[in-house]
Amino acid sequence: MSVSLESINTQPSITPETIQRAKEGLSDAQNPVIKRAIQQGLNDLETLAEATFDPPINGQFRRLILRSLIHSLFRVKVEYPERIPRRPVILVGNHLNHIDPFLLLSECFTSPYFHILGDARTLYNKWWKRFILGLSGGVIPLERRWGQETAIIEAAEAGHEALKPLAQEIKENVPSGESIKTLRQINKAVQVILEQGRGLMLFPEGRLGTTEGKLSLPLKRGTAIYALRSGVPVVPVALVGTKHLYYRKILTLRFGKPLHFPQVKHPKHTEIDTVLNQLENAFLELLPCDYQEPDELKLFSEFLNHFFC
Repeated sequence: MSVSLESINTQPSITPETIQRAKEGLSDAQNPVIKRAIQQGLNDLETLAEATFDPPINGQFRRLILRSLIHSLFRVKVEYPERIPRRPVILVGNHLNHIDPFLLLSECFTSPYFHILGDARTLYNKWWKRFILGLSGGVIPLERRWGQETAIIEAAEAGHEALKPLAQEIKENVPSGESIKTLRQINKAVQVILEQGRGLMLFPEGRLGTTEGKLSLPLKRGTAIYALRSGVPVVPVALVGTKHLYYRKILTLRFGKPLHFPQVKHPKHTEIDTVLNQLENAFLELLPCDYQEPDELKLFSEFLNHFFC
């Protein structure tokens, strides 16, 4: 298994929004402050893989900071709170907004200590994210090109002359996500985390969803492989309302029942597909089938969506 498979996305079409997002990603990749934060995350990854990681602050402090921030801005509703894991699990959520991992951390118990497996730039691109995650650690950073960036490169290689300078800058400054050394460190770190009784949080769609209540399919195989190799239960959680943020909006976390799978050292394709099918079905049961955006005043929407992006 190669973690790089987790980053394969359906490429977006070339629109002004695609180009703008690619430029923003390139700017983040070149930002020395963000680069230092990512490097620290990669350094922590080495200690994780060597089983020597010790969180700089405890989970209670991390939860307190995030809970204070999020609850001051939104109304948070937790459904089936009795299913919130109190034991080591792989916690998986649908992914609509970059607030999602922080929202989950704000509501989960502080033991086990959860590590986030996610895109490095979107976890470190804002000062407040760097502050909280720099204090708490617990990040497994994926350095990879975004779908928009890959689309720019492919369009340039197909003859889109105007995009060639941007594509070249992306190639020179944004890691492809195919570093064998880093991928092995990630796999080893995940193994050690679960063996030592800590939790793992990830988003198996591999990218942001576009519509409330809809999954971006197919789900990535890494979740299933981690679950089978470790024998650790998988707990799905549906996040509802996070696609478009505004002040005092209700954000819902709907926890599912743990999914248990037998431990398999070398999972076969059929075993992986079985896990993914069960996980997909669990999400479909949890997600709303007829979500309607509330008809209410959407205060500070532009600010909050930018703040968490």
